[in-house]
Amino acid sequence: MRNKEAAARHHRLIYLLNVAQRRLQRWMAAQPQNEVTPAQAGLLFILGKQDGVLMGEAGAALDMGPAGISGLVDRSAAARLVERRADREDGRAWRVWLTPKGRTVLTQAKTDAAQINAALTDGFTSAEIDIVARWLTSIQDKFPRPSDE
Repeated sequence: MRNKEAAARHHRLIYLLNVAQRRLQRWMAAQPQNEVTPAQAGLLFILGKQDGVLMGEAGAALDMGPAGISGLVDRSAAARLVERRADREDGRAWRVWLTPKGRTVLTQAKTDAAQINAALTDGFTSAEIDIVARWLTSIQDKFPRPSDE
C-alpha cells in the first residue's frame, strides 16, 4: 500500500528523521550517567542476549560493516566493557564477550533505554507507536545496506 497523497510529500520526512536521530544521539551522549555511547550500548544489548557472539553477527545486528564493528569492539574493549577472543572452531573468526564491568553497565543502559523509550512514546497511543515502528522498520527493507559494506 503506497501513500501517493500530495500531503505526504510535505512532511519533510528525511529532514525530520535526520534531525530527530541527531538530537536524540546528542542528548543521550550528554547524559552524565551514561558511561557508554549509544553504539556501545547497542553492542552490550546484543551481548546481553547472546554473550560470545561472532563479531560479524554483532555487526549485522547493529547494521555495521566489518570496519565499523571492529572499531566499536576496539573502543568497547579499551573501556573494559567487552573482550574479544578467537573462535575455538575457526581461528580466523572472533567472538565478543561481556566483562563484569560490561554487565554492570548493561544493567544501567537497560534502565536508561526504558526511560528514553517512555519519553519517546509519551503522548502517543500504542497504535500510533506501532505505526511509527512499522514505518521505521520498513525503511530497512526499502533501502537495504549495500552488499559490499
